Amino acid sequence: MMIKRSSSERGYADHGWLKSFHSFSFAGYYDPAHMGFGNLRVINEDRIAAGRGFGTHSHQNMEIISYVLSGELAHKDSMGNVKGIPPGDVQRMSAGTGVQHSEFNHAEGQTTHFLQIWIEPDVTGIAPSYEQKTFPEAEKRGALRLVASPDGAQGSVTIHADAKMYAGLFNGAEAATLPLNPVRKSYVHLVRGELNVNGRKLTGGDALLVEGEHHIALTGGQDAEVLVFDLAA
Repeated sequence: MMIKRSSSERGYADHGWLKSFHSFSFAGYYDPAHMGFGNLRVINEDRIAAGRGFGTHSHQNMEIISYVLSGELAHKDSMGNVKGIPPGDVQRMSAGTGVQHSEFNHAEGQTTHFLQIWIEPDVTGIAPSYEQKTFPEAEKRGALRLVASPDGAQGSVTIHADAKMYAGLFNGAEAATLPLNPVRKSYVHLVRGELNVNGRKLTGGDALLVEGEHHIALTGGQDAEVLVFDLAA
């Protein structure tokens, strides 16, 4: 089973300094048909205006991944981390028993465009932790690069969840196939460009909800950047 969800079907919020598309119910956007998929709970596509950001706020028992597309995200948290997150980096924060953090765009005249991703953990009450790694474009070109996993395989960031996250860049003849366990769920989120997924055409912001399939085949990319999630059923 494969269900396409178009970009235009997502929730949208315009706060002036923040423009955000919500793939699943979040804050003021509520859709009982889209509360998450498997253990994937949030994908927010956020654009933060220059000099603005999210003030200090708290999280508990959630795996939070930041994936920056353009600009830079300034992160500060109660664990003592003060980091800049540029495009190409993947940041993982395990909220565990509780963490406070802020996220800002300090660049003048430049919008920070990033994805905020939440995955439900398979263990709660752990100490909060932080990890950030760079994944060069060459490792994602024409391939699905594992960037987050439960065991840190292939140099990915380690999440405390039964899930894997892959990132890929595809253009022209570049193609890749990812084997799937049909008893699990998979979620494909096209960040930008155009891409065929198992023969179905997606454009930027579109998603494909996948169940009972044995593989995902990515072809026909046009300046495409894609995230693929392997999720608990």
